[in-house]
Amino acid sequence: MEKKNAIIITAGYLDSSNGKTAHGLIRGTERFNIIGVIDSKSAGKDAGEVLDGRKRNIPIYASIGDFSTNSSEKAVYCIIGVATKGGVIPESLRIMLKEALDNGYGLINGLHEYISDIPELADLAAQKGLEIIDVRKPKKFKDLHFWSGKIKTVLCPKVAVLGTDCALGKRTTTRFLVQAMRDAGYKAEMIYTGQTGWMQGAKYGMVFDSTLNDFISGEMEHAIVQCWENERPDIIFIEGQSSLRNPSGPAGSEWIVSAEATSVVLQHNPARKQYKDMEFYPAYIADPKDEIALIKMYGGETVALTINTAKMEQKDARDYASRYQKELGIPCILPLEDGVDALVPVFEAMIEKSKSTK
Repeated sequence: MEKKNAIIITAGYLDSSNGKTAHGLIRGTERFNIIGVIDSKSAGKDAGEVLDGRKRNIPIYASIGDFSTNSSEKAVYCIIGVATKGGVIPESLRIMLKEALDNGYGLINGLHEYISDIPELADLAAQKGLEIIDVRKPKKFKDLHFWSGKIKTVLCPKVAVLGTDCALGKRTTTRFLVQAMRDAGYKAEMIYTGQTGWMQGAKYGMVFDSTLNDFISGEMEHAIVQCWENERPDIIFIEGQSSLRNPSGPAGSEWIVSAEATSVVLQHNPARKQYKDMEFYPAYIADPKDEIALIKMYGGETVALTINTAKMEQKDARDYASRYQKELGIPCILPLEDGVDALVPVFEAMIEKSKSTK
C-alpha cells in the first residue's frame, strides 16, 4: 500500500476526546503519511506531544493556509479528524474543507454526513479533479453479504476487543495487540469495524454503524473469512464498538455470536460512571465483573482487562488494576502507559492450542 501525504483537521479539538480519529492517525497509520495537523488552539506544537507527550515530528498549523505557505511537503489529502455532534459537517468545517479543495487537497471524511452530498464541495472537487472519500458511505446492496456459517472455516483464535462504553480506546488497544503479536513472531491481523480503522490502513473489516442491520453479522463474517483465506494468520483481533449495554447503541453480541470470538479483551475506564454524552440518562456503566459475566453468558471468555486511565491519577489506575487482577484472576493492564506485551503469553497459548486441534 503506497502511503499518501495527508493533513488532519482537528479545529481546536486535538486535545479532547472529540479528536479520537486524529489521535489514532497520529499514533500510527499504514494508509497515510501524516505531515501536519490543523488546529489553531495548539498551533506551533508537535501533535504527538499534545496527544500523549511523545514527539512524533508532526507539526501543528493554525490553518490550512498556514500549512500551505509554510510546509515544505505537499499534501494529497485532508482528513477530518474530529467527531462532531450528530456526525454532521457544520458550516465552520465546510469553510475549512472548501479551503482544502482550493489548495488542491482531496478530502477524507469519516462523519455520518457525506461530503459528496454537499453540492458546493462535491462540485468544486469535481472541477478540480480531486477525490472525496466518505468512509462511512454504505456499500451497494450487491456488495453486501448475509451471514452464511463460513466462520466455521476460520481455524485460528479470534479475539474481540470489547468495552464497557464507547470512546474508550478499543481500536488503539486492538492495534497494540496486533503489533505485540507480530513483534513476538506471529502473524496477527486486525478486523476494523469503524472508519478510523480503515484510515489507519487495516486491510479487512467493515464500518459497523453504517451497515444495514440485516448485513452486520454477514459483513463481519465475510471480513474475517477473507482475512483467513488470504493471510492465514495465527490470530485475529476484532475491533469492538460501543458496548453491550450502551442504550444509545448497544453492540458486542455480534462479535461473540456471529464472529465466534471465543476470547475477549475488555476495556474499561473506572473513572467513567455513566455512558459518554449520556449523563442526562439514568443508566450506569456496569462493573467489569458484571460485564464479564454477561460476556460469558453469550459464550465468550474474558482473558484480560485493559484500563483506560482518562481522568485518573496513574497511581489510582494502577491500584485499581492490581485489585481487579487479584479479584478476576486475569491480567489487568494499562495499554497506553505500559503497552500490551504482558498479554503475549495469553495469546501464544491460544495459538498453540488451536494448532494442536487442527
